[in-house]
Amino acid sequence: MNTSSRKVWQISGGPASRSYADVFLQYGIGLIGPGDAGAWEPERDDNEFEGGFVRRFASEMQKGDVVLLRTGIATITAVGLVVSDYMYLNQFDDVNGWDLQHARRIRWCRLPQEYSFGAPVFGANPPRCSRTWNEAVKDYADRFLNSPPTHWQEEALPELPQEETGLDETPQAIAGVVAKAQDLVGLYRDRQSFGEHPSEDELIAHFIVPFLQCMGWQPECIAVKWRNIDVALFTSLPRTPRNCCLVVEAKRLGAGVEGALGQAKGYVRALGVPCDVMVTDGIRYRMYCCEKEFAPIAYANLIRLKRSAVRLFERINRKKER
Repeated sequence: MNTSSRKVWQISGGPASRSYADVFLQYGIGLIGPGDAGAWEPERDDNEFEGGFVRRFASEMQKGDVVLLRTGIATITAVGLVVSDYMYLNQFDDVNGWDLQHARRIRWCRLPQEYSFGAPVFGANPPRCSRTWNEAVKDYADRFLNSPPTHWQEEALPELPQEETGLDETPQAIAGVVAKAQDLVGLYRDRQSFGEHPSEDELIAHFIVPFLQCMGWQPECIAVKWRNIDVALFTSLPRTPRNCCLVVEAKRLGAGVEGALGQAKGYVRALGVPCDVMVTDGIRYRMYCCEKEFAPIAYANLIRLKRSAVRLFERINRKKER
């Protein structure tokens, strides 16, 4: 195909606080949401998918089209070629909290460093996915595809992950917290009906502390706003750094728990003792292991409980036995 005749699209890699660009590159995929409404079909209304993004992604994008993985209004981190028809993949129902089941296989070439066009070529408020008509962008894509190395355009696609099985039964101890999350999250996200999103402190009061208590932690071992830490867990009294076993950093709902790790690591350094970290928005909980240089080791989403969530529950319980 003549590269200058290819359509050029941009697709968002997510906001900085909840980026999922690495997932695209790892699995050779392009994803958009909302996916919980189910697979797109021609007879379905755009309003079911919060606008026409999904329809255009599913029906107008074609094999051979160029896709730029956008990280900002003027920056990209990869260039790709579409190599599949539209797919609906339920294994991407929780990507850093996003439901992104609408998919295309894309053969990506990661750039050595983020590239900036120097101006907001995608618009001041670019959509999650759209065709781009900007001449500077089209020229860049054309030159990139015709510049060596070009072997990436023929490389085998990586294997897709298997769909993770849902948890067969919600643990009885946390059933009440899970039910509350399922009841309230939709309301919290509805600005018109609810108003501003609940604050971090509200989430700590209504979800995080109740969740930890349901997991068996006694009130005297749960400190709130201790030494600037949102929530700290202690294996025993007194509440000293030596007895602290878990630092919990809370974020506002939807703000992106993954972006909170750096702040939590700072608290651990200030304590001067090895301590695991858990970051949460009250609904999603991700734990990082201090002994593994704060690598992620467990995750649970209270409104999408998967079998792997058991690792998080077990890890929290083991902290009491240290």
